[in-house]
Amino acid sequence: MATYERIEINPEVMGGKPVIRGTRLPVETILRKLGAGLAPEAILEDHPRLTLEDIRAAQAFAADYLADEVLIYG
Repeated sequence: MATYERIEINPEVMGGKPVIRGTRLPVETILRKLGAGLAPEAILEDHPRLTLEDIRAAQAFAADYLADEVLIYG
């Protein structure tokens, strides 16, 4: 998987979940908000320390993570 300077995985922060570096905001939270239909601008209003680049990094991280998954079909 690629290295992302905006994403941090640290067992001491949020139990090791990927977060936006320098925050305790999980990548998952950003993706769920986008999936619920929130515009990036609305997410930035909710989390003023974030940048649009942070949101894009969260999406890229998730895409790369899924690209490495092995799929098993029943």
